[in-house]
Amino acid sequence: MVIDGCPAGLEISESEIQYELDRRRPGQSKITTQRKESDSARILSGIFEGKTTGTAISIMVENQDARPQAYEHLKDLYRPSHADYTYEAKYGFRNWMGGGRASARETIGGLLPEPSPRNC
Repeated sequence: MVIDGCPAGLEISESEIQYELDRRRPGQSKITTQRKESDSARILSGIFEGKTTGTAISIMVENQDARPQAYEHLKDLYRPSHADYTYEAKYGFRNWMGGGRASARETIGGLLPEPSPRNC
């Protein structure tokens, strides 16, 4: 994830981001996927000694339990209650291996703690 336009001096740490990621981790209730997705945040740039530098912030969040092959049987099907059809209709492209831009991965940017780059 890349966040641009934040002023220098906002306090933010990997542990704060990790706390928010842990709160959204699946497998914590019977109505979510039971996959063990241990998302892990790593700040790559834009933060130095716990404060934003004023340059673009790059944060890597890797999913260690991604299984794109599990979607192979859905390659030619649209999943009910998913954005498969609407994204293909709108953009002319469909990522059948997990939702692409409609994936829950896209929500990570909104999880940053206060004060955070989402205030920029």
